[in-house]
Amino acid sequence: MTEKSGADILIETLSDLGVEVVFGYPGGAVLPIYDAIFKQEKIKHILVRHEQAATHAAEGYARATGKPGVVLVTSGPGATNAVTGITDALMDSIPMVVITGQVPTALIGTDAFQEADTVGITRHCSKHNYLVKDPARLEPTIREAFYIATSGRPGPVVIDIPKDVQVATARRGDNGPIAHKTYRPQTEPDMALIEKAVDMLAAAERPIFYTGGGIINSGPEASRLLRRLAEMTGAPVTSTLMGLGAFPASDDKWLGMLGMHGTYEANLAMNQADLIIALGARFDDRVTGRLDAFAPNSAKIHVDIDRSSINKNVRVDLPIVADVGSAIRAMLEAYERRKHPKPDLSEWWSRINGWRQTKCLDFPEEGNAIMPQRAIRALWEATKDKAPIITTEVGQHQMWAAQHFHFDAPNKWLTSGGLGTMGYGLPAAIGAQLGNPDRLVIDIAGEASIQMNIQELATATQYRLPVKIFILNNEYMGMVRQWQELTYQSRYSESYSDALPDFVKLGEAYGWKGIRIDTRDQLDAGIAEMLAYDGPVIVDCRVAKLANCFPMIPSGAAHTEMLLQAAEVSGEMDDEAKALV
Repeated sequence: MTEKSGADILIETLSDLGVEVVFGYPGGAVLPIYDAIFKQEKIKHILVRHEQAATHAAEGYARATGKPGVVLVTSGPGATNAVTGITDALMDSIPMVVITGQVPTALIGTDAFQEADTVGITRHCSKHNYLVKDPARLEPTIREAFYIATSGRPGPVVIDIPKDVQVATARRGDNGPIAHKTYRPQTEPDMALIEKAVDMLAAAERPIFYTGGGIINSGPEASRLLRRLAEMTGAPVTSTLMGLGAFPASDDKWLGMLGMHGTYEANLAMNQADLIIALGARFDDRVTGRLDAFAPNSAKIHVDIDRSSINKNVRVDLPIVADVGSAIRAMLEAYERRKHPKPDLSEWWSRINGWRQTKCLDFPEEGNAIMPQRAIRALWEATKDKAPIITTEVGQHQMWAAQHFHFDAPNKWLTSGGLGTMGYGLPAAIGAQLGNPDRLVIDIAGEASIQMNIQELATATQYRLPVKIFILNNEYMGMVRQWQELTYQSRYSESYSDALPDFVKLGEAYGWKGIRIDTRDQLDAGIAEMLAYDGPVIVDCRVAKLANCFPMIPSGAAHTEMLLQAAEVSGEMDDEAKALV
């Protein structure tokens, strides 16, 4: 076999693994790889304007397509700029392989130009990482990295490649399977535990399915199986922020999102349930609230492919380590095999429907001003028949989108959950659009968050991507301002944006169409104009400046201590907030 350069081996191996798109930014330490990219036509390289954006674009691509995202950046600042996106992918379980350049092997440890200890820096924010010092080890390392990134609980894997390894030659391997010698995640459940879970479910009087992003990571079949399980048992379903779309929002068993900005009925049902079945969720602090008050009288079943997530935050009664899709399928089969009748949950549903009468997502409207909730609802009404892919930045607009934009299918909701990364939405939308070129992709943004990676407007222009950006512009870092109002006596320290750009002109400068919406009577027409334009559009929607996002569980409070919109309208908010925080 003919020897090939490390750079050629890398690109050929990526192609063999089915990689079609790489997001990256060139630099001296990866020029041999970029030269190898130039000489081939199978892999499309997307030139971003910042390495952080490359990682978020890869996340968006992965989340929207189910395929691993691939990133290529140079050494030193290229690698360190990617750290935020790597951490984001780790927190949200996104499969991603990040290839970083490194100074030549002989210069490692000498503080050479653009040297950084990439392996050391990313050790705790990646699922695994490598420093490859031999071109003969490149192909097996790449294959192993893809296996690790996509198996078990997905996550980011970093491969650091010195420049001399990219130039040196070696023979390619035998094109063997993607594998790892010792990493073998448990995907099939213990059937004895499954049967015990089914018996607990059949005996429960107040069960609830608490679902998370693991169901989406498991694949579309897991979402279909979840619907069958909910139908078979009649139990209500709630979801984390990352799990939206795993269960259809149009189903009458759907209670909405739970947690800090979840619905009243979802949080009260979790608190009052006698059995919680956690499926692909990890009991994070935004869901549980105060731990000693979380679901105090419930038994808990936890299904998760990540053994380390079980009993990490909340002690459970029945742990099941498995792929959640496989576990749900096994539960359905066991339920039928054991001939359990559909339980009578009428009393439980009567209580839930009583909580629903609170209408916790209602909001006040006065005059012709645009409430942000109204803007999201109008956007959903105008696009729901198109089943768009929605990305978000991070802040109030993110929570309003989660509450008021409704998803009936997985892989349509892309957001930064665990890390809460401002600047995520635009590059994620670019990645999602590349993976779904014929689908409508909209980034719901805030005027502060969108500026974190605003330079990626140029990326969408270069690759003719018809991404839409819908900015809820209240001139504040809204979530920061809300917390300052509730817990710091309205001392708005550095949360007001004094020097905002003209987003319409800014969009036009990048070759986008710009639209401004100032009043409620302009809302529907402005959205229609955005949707009618066959190209990238940025919409500056001016919304009420001081609107708060409710419901809300203050930090350190319990599910039973939610703050509702009605309290703010009646003037009770300040005293209530002070009592809870």
